[in-house]
Amino acid sequence: MSNIFENQLKDFKDYKIISGTDEAGRGPIAGPLTVASVILKPDVFNPILNDSKKLSESKREILYDWILNNSVDYKIITISPEEIDKQNILVATLTGMKKSIEYLSITPDLCLIDGNKLPDGLKYKAFPIIKGDSLYASIAAASILAKVTRDRIMLELHKKYPQYAFNEHKGYPTKKHLQLIEKFGICEIYRYSYKPVKYLHQNKLF
Repeated sequence: MSNIFENQLKDFKDYKIISGTDEAGRGPIAGPLTVASVILKPDVFNPILNDSKKLSESKREILYDWILNNSVDYKIITISPEEIDKQNILVATLTGMKKSIEYLSITPDLCLIDGNKLPDGLKYKAFPIIKGDSLYASIAAASILAKVTRDRIMLELHKKYPQYAFNEHKGYPTKKHLQLIEKFGICEIYRYSYKPVKYLHQNKLF
């Protein structure tokens, strides 16, 4: 059995309903942040389930459908660039995590949350776990739902704004992306609180 399934069964054996929560898209300068919470069925196993960052796009797509079919419940939250700019990325992330957990239709006995912070006011028992997406199955599943959902959104935005090549970099500040925004400026899906978008906006270079 995969370590992430073994770890969850062993480390949290006293809990029956465990949710995992993770996000995708904290680093990009364009597009939304997505957060997901997942409660997997207790008896499922998939040998390729892992942290989304360690998987190819094709494996993430396969696992996305597997997770939907093998979860007791899940919720995916999308947070717009405007909300990120208004709240800041940390607050937006924690707010999204809280919503994704509390909007689950099934109440978890325990919430495992990727990272080192817990959302304020969360009414369920929870643990923050650094690099939890590579340690526990439920967080890995959440990381995949969040990542695939965000990538699909960026592919749709690419159709609307092909000049930015969102299909290649998904909004991350790659060298090519930075060159493209220097050429074409920025549009409404950018995060104005992020460098270099903030610099372009303040200096009216778009």
